[in-house]
Amino acid sequence: MDTRVILDTFLDAGDKPVSGDKLARVLGVSRVSVWARLGQLRREGFAFDAAPRVGYRLVKWPALPHAALLNTRLRRLGVTAPAHCLDHVDSTNSEAERRLGAGEAPPFVVIASEQTSGRGRLGRVWDSRPGGNLYMSFAFRPGIQPERMPSVTLAVGLRLCARLATRYSIPVQIKWPNDLMCEGRKIAGILTEARIDADHVRDLVVGIGLNVNGHIEDFPPELRDIAGSLSTALGAPLDINEVAADCVATVLGACEHFFENGLGDDFHDLWRAHDFLAEKTVTAHGAGAQITGVAEGVDVRGALRVRDAAGYVHLLNAGEVTLRRL
Repeated sequence: MDTRVILDTFLDAGDKPVSGDKLARVLGVSRVSVWARLGQLRREGFAFDAAPRVGYRLVKWPALPHAALLNTRLRRLGVTAPAHCLDHVDSTNSEAERRLGAGEAPPFVVIASEQTSGRGRLGRVWDSRPGGNLYMSFAFRPGIQPERMPSVTLAVGLRLCARLATRYSIPVQIKWPNDLMCEGRKIAGILTEARIDADHVRDLVVGIGLNVNGHIEDFPPELRDIAGSLSTALGAPLDINEVAADCVATVLGACEHFFENGLGDDFHDLWRAHDFLAEKTVTAHGAGAQITGVAEGVDVRGALRVRDAAGYVHLLNAGEVTLRRL
């Protein structure tokens, strides 16, 4: 509780200093106790400038997700779902599934700085080494019909894409069905997994890997030509806890809206604004077939439209799409 009060006080102050007397007063402790609490925060990655008769100024945030800071930021955004921060885990999706199985009430978020067994779509491995990126999983019990499952990924991906593009003024786009792209490089992927009963989705976990401060040279050689990060696009590192809070609020809001209203009235306008594949020649793989044609957006259910050379429009509800290089 003391940590949350201290962080709230510094967040309210912005760039201005906070006096030791004020911190002692809001905490109800002595100045010596204030100094000890700030010392603990220093050990957790914070840094403060101190000036006599002026106070303390917070000048550095932790470089990794910090539970107290993240939950403080979320509370200020009106988010009540808890966020669990881990240094490392096998998979945030697996951890969210374990917590659901143990009876933790959703919604909640699991965030890790490193995954040892991160996974992507189609059984692929998601490279999850430490280095300032975000690995997040969101747990729900939505009670929606199973046939709505494929649209969850699209709803989440598009809302997150639009938020990042607006927040950081960079050209973030969505590549159907589950990737976020920036300047032609993949910066995020989404993996949605569920436990389905006969007529409804019982447990739903939405996993997101977002490259925030990762350097291209730190990626495996096979990914260096295709992977990117927010900091690479911006040319400067970001406050990872601020990014995490923004993403958590966006994704929770997107899921709540989807469970109640489906894709939403503005879905197609947003898709057209951020569609990475629009009017590009692609090869789509799905249901044992391969189709080559021009991508023409999505239909009302989120299925990808691909027009082949004969003019026939194919609708893909699931699968994988690659750009055809001429």
